[in-house]
Amino acid sequence: MDGAVKSTTSRTVDPHRDARAIVRLVQCSRCSLPLRMPLTLPCGNSLCRTCLPELHIRTGVTYPMTANRQEGFTCPFEECARDHSLGDCSQDVTLAKVMDRVSIEVAHSRPLASQTPTLLDERPRWRNVVDSSKEPRYPASRILNGGRLLATYTMAEIGELKYDSEVAYQTMSPTGDNYEDLDITMLAHLKEATKTELDCQVCYALMLDPLTTTCGHTFCRECVARVLDHSTMCPICRRNLPMPPGVRNVPGNKSLSNLLNGLCPDLVTARAEAAAQEEVPMPGKENVPLFVCTLAYPSMPTFLHIFEPRYRLMMRRATESGENKFGMLMYNRRAVPQGSLGSVQFLQYGTLVHINSMEVLEDGRSLIETRGISRFRVKDWDMLDGYIVGNIERLDDISLAEEEQVEATETTGPASIPNDLISQIDCMSTQELLKVGTDFITRMRAASAPWLHEGVLASYGPPPDDPSIFPYWFASILPIGEEEKYKLIPTTSVRERLKITARWVRRIEAQRWDETESLNSDDEGDVSASQEDPVAQTTDNVQE
Repeated sequence: MDGAVKSTTSRTVDPHRDARAIVRLVQCSRCSLPLRMPLTLPCGNSLCRTCLPELHIRTGVTYPMTANRQEGFTCPFEECARDHSLGDCSQDVTLAKVMDRVSIEVAHSRPLASQTPTLLDERPRWRNVVDSSKEPRYPASRILNGGRLLATYTMAEIGELKYDSEVAYQTMSPTGDNYEDLDITMLAHLKEATKTELDCQVCYALMLDPLTTTCGHTFCRECVARVLDHSTMCPICRRNLPMPPGVRNVPGNKSLSNLLNGLCPDLVTARAEAAAQEEVPMPGKENVPLFVCTLAYPSMPTFLHIFEPRYRLMMRRATESGENKFGMLMYNRRAVPQGSLGSVQFLQYGTLVHINSMEVLEDGRSLIETRGISRFRVKDWDMLDGYIVGNIERLDDISLAEEEQVEATETTGPASIPNDLISQIDCMSTQELLKVGTDFITRMRAASAPWLHEGVLASYGPPPDDPSIFPYWFASILPIGEEEKYKLIPTTSVRERLKITARWVRRIEAQRWDETESLNSDDEGDVSASQEDPVAQTTDNVQE
């Protein structure tokens, strides 16, 4: 990266030789000044708050419908250039503290470095010399005190050193002293002062692959993933974190990564090696117990009656281990090939569930209530004492920014074809797709549909107004074929899941209309039609 000290992982940082590269680590690439009130954008780049581009009102976005996401801007970094929500750009707390520490150390160093002149000649890159939109700018030349490191920072601070420029140095000492000892001392002080700010507040170790949340706090990437496994709130400020649980595809904080690699590459290497040792799985740890039975969904309860000896053993082991987790999979009744697994007895996508309560009966059977945690894909599997264990890979949704981009693209495209329900669904906003489902539930409750009785609502709760949860709730209570419901599990977009549920509603309503219009139709023809459509198979159960 442009701001990184080159090859820091292969050699020790030399504050005298690498002075220019070290100072670049704390410069804003937009205004070239040391970062002030820094913001870290969703793409991982950072800039001064005053360098934020002009805001515009975002159109075609209804999910998530929050006020702070209605304004946005086009990312000024060429490698990104995407539309960012202002709600995703809080002040970078860690980076701001680092810059405060840097400013304090610079202020302390200046009185100790008087009468240590060095000539600095700016060496601009070609793209900084030719700029037809601005007044011509000539390379700066300055005699400054403090050794190369302090002098370079001062040159940037007074606005005479462009981010992309290099610097040529020449000592002005009568004795020929190049003041290298000043650079060594200052870097040592900088490292000591900033190190405490670069510790993760979850694991209390040096940050590894730092990831900045939308509220502006930074942690190790793995620490954020672990926090989101149990909560959706920031561990420091308790604000909600609209981030996918696995955070695998969320860009890291580039400025802090560059600072860590630039100032203390040896510590970063040691931290990475220690983390790698911690992540080495114990024998059999990757083999998650898998219960091939029925569908389960994230955030939704699943109630199980365990009576087979092999599954009694599986549940006992799950609870005794302290994990209280296992995977739920659906039978592969049609023997459809499941990717590299082949025609196995189960469908390869499932839901990891947590045992909330377990009542063991006198005869050894048990009644278990679980709640879904996350979805997964089975990568490999084996048998253990009669039940299946598997190596699983977590399945997460796309980011909110990608969700918004998909919605904006689909809702601003060509108009839908009249009377074409599928086309209409594809062009609906995400909130309109949610409303198709919630309105259907309202009509069915008013008609006292038997599948919406009070017992069901007591178990699963009222219809959620959160678009990310509603499809799972809807599928949990709607009496349609499980093969149709399974389509929600591999889907990695909230919008796509809502489109699936909207299609269910439209097909159920169309089936009910057709049956009303042709009450005397041939029964055999009705059976044939229902066999082709899993949604239509239980239309009678959905009616009032």
